[in-house]
Amino acid sequence: MHKALLAVLATLALAPATHAQTAPAALPDDQAQMKAHVLFLASDAMRGREAASPEYAIAAEYVAAQFFAAGLVPAGQDGGYLQKVPLVAYRAADHGDVVLTRKGSGPQPLLFGEDFTPGAVAGAARTTLDAPIVFVGHGIVAPRYKRDDYAGVDVRGKIVAFFAGAPASFQSEERAHFQSGATKAAIAAAHGAVGTILLTRGVLPPEGGAWDRARTTWAKADGTGDIAGVPQLATLSATGAAKLFAGAKVPWKAILAKGTDAEARFAAEPLGARLAVALRTSFEPGTSANVAGMIQGSDPVLGKEVVVLSAHLDHLGVKAEGKGDLIYNGAEDNAVGIAALIEEAKRFKASRKPPRRSILFLAVTAEEKGLVGSDYFARHPTVPIESIVADVNLDMPILSYPFEDMTVFGADRSTLGPIVAKAVGTLGVTMSPDPDPAQGIFVRSDHYRFVQQGVPSVFLWPGQKGPGKAATAEFFAHRYHQPSDDLSQPIDWAQGIRFVNANYAIAREIADGEARPRWNKGDFFGLLYNGYGAK
Repeated sequence: MHKALLAVLATLALAPATHAQTAPAALPDDQAQMKAHVLFLASDAMRGREAASPEYAIAAEYVAAQFFAAGLVPAGQDGGYLQKVPLVAYRAADHGDVVLTRKGSGPQPLLFGEDFTPGAVAGAARTTLDAPIVFVGHGIVAPRYKRDDYAGVDVRGKIVAFFAGAPASFQSEERAHFQSGATKAAIAAAHGAVGTILLTRGVLPPEGGAWDRARTTWAKADGTGDIAGVPQLATLSATGAAKLFAGAKVPWKAILAKGTDAEARFAAEPLGARLAVALRTSFEPGTSANVAGMIQGSDPVLGKEVVVLSAHLDHLGVKAEGKGDLIYNGAEDNAVGIAALIEEAKRFKASRKPPRRSILFLAVTAEEKGLVGSDYFARHPTVPIESIVADVNLDMPILSYPFEDMTVFGADRSTLGPIVAKAVGTLGVTMSPDPDPAQGIFVRSDHYRFVQQGVPSVFLWPGQKGPGKAATAEFFAHRYHQPSDDLSQPIDWAQGIRFVNANYAIAREIADGEARPRWNKGDFFGLLYNGYGAK
């Protein structure tokens, strides 16, 4: 027997009586079945289901077993339910060296912690560059907003320096896209740059802050990590940036005065200096898994198309230090989502009516580490990517109140919006717009990795009508990414079943509809990622 499984069984056997072991109040069978999944997945024995941990591996096997019981056929690799995901944690191995040179003056080393903190380069253990520096404002190119921060400069073979952020005048989800470091790195790469520098407007955190924190991505065959665009070489304080701009046409003082305004437009300019950078990155490999099960579509033509229903299985693990409860159980985030996914699969089996399109149920790993498991699946799918016609994602549905509506992020971007509205309408549930657009939720959960492959996708939450606003605020204030997201909180399992009902209706409508989902013509993300119907 697996040693980690033995440890879990021993923990369960020896655990003192808690809310999870006390005599339960009677629940209808469907509610009891949903709660049972969460009792196991969010138990202390699972130690927060951190990706690549032994406990996560047990959780993945549990989901695979539940997929089997629901009648799903394996859709992982090697004939099983699991898709191995090679992970790698990478971090800056030392302070590195960043040296500024300018014609007519000697080398000027920048000071760690005062002028700069080093970047961590996912794609290489050693990074050595010596190149001219070009300032490019906020590093954004957005034709629909008539914004090109690279206008008038040639950055091929050069390092670009820019501020974080994006204009608040951009549509909220598009703003979230453009302010992403990955987007800015990709734009820099598209223009031929070899690296980026992030400019800040003040001092750096004491002792460089978390300069050597670990980041996670999926690993390539050589053990290094996948990287989007060019590497971020360093973050500069205002003091370091002032040294960078010492010979520039526009002085740093003038740049800094405008830099607090994300709407500000800067003229891109070479800074008349070179930057020599030497960085070391260390790597720690790990292995985790996505879990995939399939219902084969009944239609001879439409059955070749695949609707993905996704939810993340991982959470944050255990706090490294502190007193009291240190386990991030992740009951709402996202054991409840996984439970809903399993129960939704069982609905299809119980209906005795196979869907016309195939449906792939997908539990992904490493969402909490940057949507890594879903990115790996979307770029290494176990079915042809061109066959995937939609993704519906379940992440952290807050089920502490009787929801009256449903928030569907991305609903206004594709024909999934009307499909979802029709499906939930049959249950007496209305669809509401994003209650907090500034958060850019659309780009922050696993469905977005499918969007980046051109797949129309939506992400569902119980809405904020009636008691929903206060309940959602309470969760984010006191439980989100806290050990208190456990089974001690009030979860209304009747609402869990309503959520399953809504998602089953949505999946059934997509899978049985005559037309495949398509992006709305001219939609930003549909055009950006060459999605079906956008042109």
